Amino acid sequence: MIKWDGHTHSQFCKHGSAEPLRDYAARAAALGFERYTVTEHPPLPDRWIDDPVLTAELAMDRSELPAYLAEASAVKREFEGRLDVAVGLEMDYLFESESFTEDVLAEAAEALEDVIVSVHYLPGRGGMRCIDYKPEDFQANLLSYYGTMEKVVDAYYDHIELAVAGAAGWRWRKRLGHVNLIEKFRTALPPIDDAHIRARLERLLPRLAACGVGIDVNTAGFRKPTCGKAYVPEWFMAECAARGVELVFGSDAHRPDEVGSGWDWYAAAMRSFG
Repeated sequence: MIKWDGHTHSQFCKHGSAEPLRDYAARAAALGFERYTVTEHPPLPDRWIDDPVLTAELAMDRSELPAYLAEASAVKREFEGRLDVAVGLEMDYLFESESFTEDVLAEAAEALEDVIVSVHYLPGRGGMRCIDYKPEDFQANLLSYYGTMEKVVDAYYDHIELAVAGAAGWRWRKRLGHVNLIEKFRTALPPIDDAHIRARLERLLPRLAACGVGIDVNTAGFRKPTCGKAYVPEWFMAECAARGVELVFGSDAHRPDEVGSGWDWYAAAMRSFG
């Protein structure tokens, strides 16, 4: 089992730290990681969220993409022989704006090695809304819009399925980001039926295998006080492994000291089902 942190961020993240990417990579090397993928949030379409303050925190400007790719490539060269640094992006599934995604990928294609596709946004009250911003925003702009948690969950997994299908043709290593991000605020919102989530995840399994899309085993949920668990259940990991769906650990580090966070849990889980 390669020691690989496959979901991390950098100083180009507007809601992370200002520490440079090489500090993240140095932390990974010090922890004994063999491979390290930086997967920064790429630009979003103009006015994707109708909230200029929030928009400024979500992703880099389009003009910053070349600088990010150059920085990631420079760090890759700097750590050659000590750490396999892979250049990546965490692409958002952009409902009805998929052409924007393809334009960004085309611009970044030469440098890219890894791509994560994540669902952070759903249609909601007044337009697109973040599912992982704040629990009160979720309640006001998603729960009130759909009416029940069950309907929000179904909308989320419908978009997950669309994201997986859209990523099927990508030529880079590809995986689905934090499949259960919908649970980030689980202790601050009305409860979600575990059986409902399990049914949607079971439906997703053959789609992942058919599309050649792996899973980001994202441990950031352990660090969220309203979640307290990984964003991927262990039973689902075992089913993915049995079907040949690639599992890649992801700390989702937004600061250097978060690099590798949760690795011990991931390694133990992987060993438990061989």
